[in-house]
Amino acid sequence: MKTIFAIFLLGIGTASAETSKLPPLNQYVLWAVNQMPKGGGYLASKKAIVNLQNGVALSDQGISTKPKVASPSFCSGATYCVFLKVIDKLIENGSLKMTGKQRWEFLKIDEVPDGHGIWGRWNANGPGTAKLFAELKCGKNFTSYDHALPGDFMKIWWTEEIGGKERGHLVVYLGAMMKNGKKYIRFWSSNIPGGYGEKVVPQTNIKHVLFSRFENHRQLAKAGSLPEKNRFLEDMLRKSFTWKQVAKECRVYATPGG
Repeated sequence: MKTIFAIFLLGIGTASAETSKLPPLNQYVLWAVNQMPKGGGYLASKKAIVNLQNGVALSDQGISTKPKVASPSFCSGATYCVFLKVIDKLIENGSLKMTGKQRWEFLKIDEVPDGHGIWGRWNANGPGTAKLFAELKCGKNFTSYDHALPGDFMKIWWTEEIGGKERGHLVVYLGAMMKNGKKYIRFWSSNIPGGYGEKVVPQTNIKHVLFSRFENHRQLAKAGSLPEKNRFLEDMLRKSFTWKQVAKECRVYATPGG
């Protein structure tokens, strides 16, 4: 698989020497983040979902994303745009083969309930991205900050609640930094209030974290064979769950190696 030249990654403050050592798909994710606009405002509503639907489309051979159209944006929509950009780049360079029908499975967004289809899984409360990766067997889910790499997807929970009452955030992890003896976490997403961009928060603000590393891109071609809905994620909208349930359902380990 072809890697992305590290020069594209300089815009997000990641040194080229470091990015060249990252797994290829992490480099693709960071490249996609660097292609995203800045700002645009934050909005979590039906209108924002319609904007997202209007901002994605099938192209001749790949997937077209227009993140400015998908603004104001929200966290799962922003990270999904990044994911779609990665898919399009993999198709463009010949690393991934997908028919128009297979690509369309990723573009069914408007009116799709949580837990249904690809988007409904990604957008669900709780561990949506992690559960999708587990179902497709396209990545690893883990919790260790020490093993996290820039370009990993990252679900943050700001409270102990998981599910219907949760306060969460879906982001792309960019790294950690120390300041005045305190550890801070850097990430990219659509953030309140500005929209697309980076943010830094104290690690102590995060109650639960779940990293999802995209590793096996060829599994994406099997997305259409998933069950139409995932009951676990569908129930996240109205029920509360424990971390033990999340770990079991999403095959979560402490480290990427299990």
